[in-house]
Amino acid sequence: MAKIFLLATMFLASSVLTITATDWNIMNQRTRTKSGLQITLKNYCESWRINVELSNIRDFTVVPSECTSYIGKYMTGTQFKVDSEATIDECTLYLNTLCDLKKDGKDAWIFDIDDTLLSTVPYYKKHDYGGETLNVTGLEEWMGKGKATAMDYSLNLYNDIKKRGMQIILISSRREHLRSATIDNLVDAGFYGWKSLYLRSEENECKTVQEYKAGVRKELINNGYRIWGILGDQWSSIRGQPTARRTFKLPNSLYYVA
Repeated sequence: MAKIFLLATMFLASSVLTITATDWNIMNQRTRTKSGLQITLKNYCESWRINVELSNIRDFTVVPSECTSYIGKYMTGTQFKVDSEATIDECTLYLNTLCDLKKDGKDAWIFDIDDTLLSTVPYYKKHDYGGETLNVTGLEEWMGKGKATAMDYSLNLYNDIKKRGMQIILISSRREHLRSATIDNLVDAGFYGWKSLYLRSEENECKTVQEYKAGVRKELINNGYRIWGILGDQWSSIRGQPTARRTFKLPNSLYYVA
């Protein structure tokens, strides 16, 4: 009897290990909410994406494997464009309320670069839409080719801000050695006429992106700039003090930068 029980236990353990290794799926672990609502894979992935945007989910290194297809469809689909254009519309509405611009060369607007002005979606498309752990060397090699495409709605806002006589400041977490390729890529994509381009130097390597960007803003304010707005795709681009009078975030569920 003991022998039969032992064999049965071993069989069950083997079955569990097999499921864990080859058939594990979030939907096998969680099919209902605590309130009893039935969850589909689409529900789960949409909830995951929304909570990334709300900054409830932080510091993730990869998109859940069950959701890479969903995130890929979102980032390349109509809804992403609609969501992004809605953000740009809010920026424009805000700009139209600004009646106290000094127009003395110190009114400024800050833009991030990657996935704010230039899209890295083509790179992530080849890497399972965030489902692979980021290879920084590979990403920088891709950036160095200067082939990132413009995000058209951001280009429209960029040109609108230039016409209003505001100074455009670019603050990116790209490293300094990418400066030449970044400038060429920006100009080729239609972005030119900025006042300053800040890239991350070696002395800022030990800082978080949020600390680094807040430090640049402090420097700008100390130099007399009035920062009316910031547009970025990561919370680290707009959080931290000092900040702008208004901040705007574009959607991005491919990666998280702190």
